[in-house]
Amino acid sequence: MRKQFEATLTSPESSIDGIVNKIDHSGFTEAYDFKSIDGTLHMVIAKDDDGNWHRVGGTEPYLSGWVDELVQQIG
Repeated sequence: MRKQFEATLTSPESSIDGIVNKIDHSGFTEAYDFKSIDGTLHMVIAKDDDGNWHRVGGTEPYLSGWVDELVQQIG
């Protein structure tokens, strides 16, 4: 798994470019922190013991589809 990489999330208005960092988050097997380049979006996602990804922190509002979008880019 990459420790840091660029990612793009899509919204109805535009694309949101950002940097993703692998982080430690207690209670989860994996976690990643997305911060947009322009500072408007912050999202933390984490994978549970069953392999399901969840948004566990960040700014509001957010689109639920961004979790899946980011997971695909984590690869």
